[in-house]
Amino acid sequence: MSPEALRKNLQVVFDTVLRRNPGQPEFHQAVHEVFESLGPVFAQHPEYIEGAILDRIIEPERQIIFRVPWIDDAGRVRVNRGYRVEFNSALGPYKGGLRFHPTVYSGIIKFLGFEQVFKNSLTGLAMGGGKGGADFDPHGKSDNEVMRFSQSFMTELSRHIGQYTDVPAGDIGVGGREIGYMFGQYKRLTNRFEAGVLTGKGLTWGGSLVRTEATGYGLVHFVCEMLKMKDQEIDGKTIAISGSGNVAIFAIEKAQQLGGKPITISDSSGYVVDRDGIDLDLLKRVKLEERGRVADYAALRPGAHFVSGGSVWDVPVQIALPCATQNEINREQAATLVKNGVQLVAEGANMPSTPEAIVTFQDAGVLFGPAKAANAGGVATSGLEMQQNAARDSWTFDHAATRLEQIMHDIHSSCLEAADRYGSPGDYQLGANAAGFVKVADAMLDQGVV
Repeated sequence: MSPEALRKNLQVVFDTVLRRNPGQPEFHQAVHEVFESLGPVFAQHPEYIEGAILDRIIEPERQIIFRVPWIDDAGRVRVNRGYRVEFNSALGPYKGGLRFHPTVYSGIIKFLGFEQVFKNSLTGLAMGGGKGGADFDPHGKSDNEVMRFSQSFMTELSRHIGQYTDVPAGDIGVGGREIGYMFGQYKRLTNRFEAGVLTGKGLTWGGSLVRTEATGYGLVHFVCEMLKMKDQEIDGKTIAISGSGNVAIFAIEKAQQLGGKPITISDSSGYVVDRDGIDLDLLKRVKLEERGRVADYAALRPGAHFVSGGSVWDVPVQIALPCATQNEINREQAATLVKNGVQLVAEGANMPSTPEAIVTFQDAGVLFGPAKAANAGGVATSGLEMQQNAARDSWTFDHAATRLEQIMHDIHSSCLEAADRYGSPGDYQLGANAAGFVKVADAMLDQGVV
């Protein structure tokens, strides 16, 4: 197939995405970002065109939308909407988190599920891709309200999941508390202690050490691999980190262990600059124990400065790690980072850089690590939790952490090898998309038209 014919074929498939999924820009963006990388792949693998892999891979195998009624502490009936998109099971049972946040709708869940397919592929573990959640906001809710909502959510979700079918985990707004309530309800409904049905569980009932830390730790491991390619290391480098949840906190922890100096955190109210380096113990107390805001951290930390406007990406640093949410770095913010001398950007959140921002980084020669590779440590350790559950075993922290570090090393190698194979040496974005896609596509061909 000629390059022009290939381009037209990709455009026809993308037009189908736009037509079938109106009003879902995040999903459109995720699909387009992958498609932009696949020209060289299809040039070497015409069998993917013949097998209509693109036409099939953009369509979720199953989409579930359901009502979630619950009663608040005042006795009022509330109703939210729940989702589970089971996107692709070519490599294993659907695997992906649940997000409880008021911005959740079909387009967000589908973009996250589509990304998850390739992220899970990159880990080398037997996991397909899926995602779910609800437009429920746990902030400001009592534990009992969160419990009642989580139980109602699981009452419907339980019909669609299982350790050999679909294994959800946590995401934004879903941590150990929510996973515990959902697991309890699943056990009550099914009369089975099926540890492998959810990951992110408590350590005394099937959870894995390192799971809480995994996305942040894995992100920093990936950064270190990127720096090695330039004969550099993270020691001594200043780092801007957005967000202040688990990903940000444990990226800070691992970076500090390796000599890096994270100096920022953020939330929806603004950001904090701490030139002396983030006080990790104080941050954990404020965020994990007291469920406070970054302004509370600044109020307790001498020398830290809270900024209610502007952007955390205005702060001059050598490394930027967006760990908050999608599309948090736009073209202008990327240009500011470049002007201020950033050397490396790696994504801890899902799709936190707009397409224009990514082009800005690449044109400036900034090392760029895309989310589906750089933040795969979380789902990788979820996969390790599934292995432990299947064996009715539990591993030490050091063993799980070593497995995580090796997986991130292997993902980095896979990205670079694919970038070389498909004609763009050093391009992590193309490499991640190509390596993740090829493994799924080959499995789909092997399994026939299903």
